[in-house]
Amino acid sequence: MVMSRLWFDKGTLLLNGAVGTPYGKWDPRSGCYRVKGCHYRDVLDFFRESNLCVEDDVLNLAALEQLEDSIELRAYQHKALDQWVAAGRRGVLVLPTAAGKTFIALKAIDLLAVQTLIVVPTLDLVDQWRRRVRECLGIEAGVVGGGEHVVRMVTVSTYDSAYVQAAYLGNKFMLLVFDEVHHLASPGYMQIAEMYTAPYRMGLTATYERSDQRHNLLPLLVGDPVYSISVEELTAGKHLSDYTYEKIAVELSAQEQQTYEENMAVFRNYLVTKRLVLKSAFDFRRFIMSTGRDPQARAALLARNKALKIAVNSEAKLDLLAQKLETYPTEKILIFTLYNDLVYTISKRFLIPAVTYQTPREERREILANFGSGKYRVIVTSQVLDEGVDVPDASVGIVLGGTGSKREFVQRLGRLLRKKAGKTAKLVEIISKETVEVNISRRRHPKQEKSSRVTQ
Repeated sequence: MVMSRLWFDKGTLLLNGAVGTPYGKWDPRSGCYRVKGCHYRDVLDFFRESNLCVEDDVLNLAALEQLEDSIELRAYQHKALDQWVAAGRRGVLVLPTAAGKTFIALKAIDLLAVQTLIVVPTLDLVDQWRRRVRECLGIEAGVVGGGEHVVRMVTVSTYDSAYVQAAYLGNKFMLLVFDEVHHLASPGYMQIAEMYTAPYRMGLTATYERSDQRHNLLPLLVGDPVYSISVEELTAGKHLSDYTYEKIAVELSAQEQQTYEENMAVFRNYLVTKRLVLKSAFDFRRFIMSTGRDPQARAALLARNKALKIAVNSEAKLDLLAQKLETYPTEKILIFTLYNDLVYTISKRFLIPAVTYQTPREERREILANFGSGKYRVIVTSQVLDEGVDVPDASVGIVLGGTGSKREFVQRLGRLLRKKAGKTAKLVEIISKETVEVNISRRRHPKQEKSSRVTQ
């Protein structure tokens, strides 16, 4: 009897012998069937169910280490983990920021006690996960990314490095944990899930859906959503702090209003001339793509961007910000903006530490550490702290501008919701009247429109 042989080859599996599988295609160059790495478990199941023999030479796993579990899960976290296990140890967990997704994943690593790769979007999150692995599991994590390349039983990598190193790392793990799993659905990163052989997969996110609908690919890549809980359920259950939300509309100055209208007129006239109606994010992306070949479309986009910048960076917002800083003289405050130039304007005017993507890594760590210790009471940032980064406890968030992403709203609110006795978090959003900011704000959080207090 001729036995088939299965082995790993640069992010794919090669299968030779007389038997193929439903998951592979014949590759005449290698004289074998070639299979995506993600189908490793499916191929083995196929051979077992068909009563066929296969020589499995796929895995090249790192040595196991003794884990020291010090994690105590809350009831809802236990339920999330149980439902993930029941789903075949695959699937996505959707929990708000500050709900402890990290601890659920670490508990899963301890439960399975297998080689694990944790994939994260940023180097800041690499550091954060590395610290949590040490604190909660009692071992040092390997790191791939940021100039480091050490593979251990539990390894942390950026999405970029996991993709670039897939040919080398793809057969070294049994469990993949994707933090901020919505990134995995992007055209490049989805190949990580396809090239790695790990049979067990967990995705973590505060907001599952993407505006481009590519989240519909996630069930194939990591598994179905198996658990979801809302901010409202956790605040009602007293796991997160209660919060209030207030939206305040301010007026542009006469000069700002004139410049705003002039630029929006350029944008609107283009849409009328071309008979374009932008009803969805897809429509807007298609319009942006056209700017690469149509100079008039590019001019219209630049005019719209200039108008939005005027609305977001209005002088009235800064005047109101000054009042709000005086209103909360003892509370820890995070100020969120859309544009970096406004971050630096606020930083200079109010002598507030600034964090943007341009802030060096060590300086960012120092600023967040001083914010945590209370040495700094206020931080101003653009979008760099929106996702994933473990920001020290804050009780007030002031939003001066952002995108229309619901994910952005959930992430920013989550920065304020860490539980503390007697705490009621306050999220204040300041928008410019009669500008595109009104609709952008509404898209971020339509459910808040009915419950928020809008001050004119």
